[in-house]
Amino acid sequence: MRTLQLSTECAPHEQTDEATIARVQQSLPDSLTLARMSEIFGALGDPTRLRIVLALCRQPLCVHDLSQTLGVSESAVSHQLRTLRMLRLVTSRRAGKRVYYFAGRRACVSPD
Repeated sequence: MRTLQLSTECAPHEQTDEATIARVQQSLPDSLTLARMSEIFGALGDPTRLRIVLALCRQPLCVHDLSQTLGVSESAVSHQLRTLRMLRLVTSRRAGKRVYYFAGRRACVSPD
């Protein structure tokens, strides 16, 4: 197995590559996007919310089915869905008396 050795510090006498710095700065998201990304990563840092999103990436489910799938109370599922809906990671649609939840495209990542 090859190991890549990277220097973690620049030598004091090295010249700053202004073009590289400018290119990297321009490629970084704006502060609003970074704040949104931070909220999303924070929400997905909770194991129950992450499991809900992963389950909903497979297929739409109602609260009862999610509860049974994850082994969590319906109340806990509803509470977590509220957070996921606020971040627009999960949406819903009504079918008769049931409400089915599904994860949006940006929440689902293909394992390929």
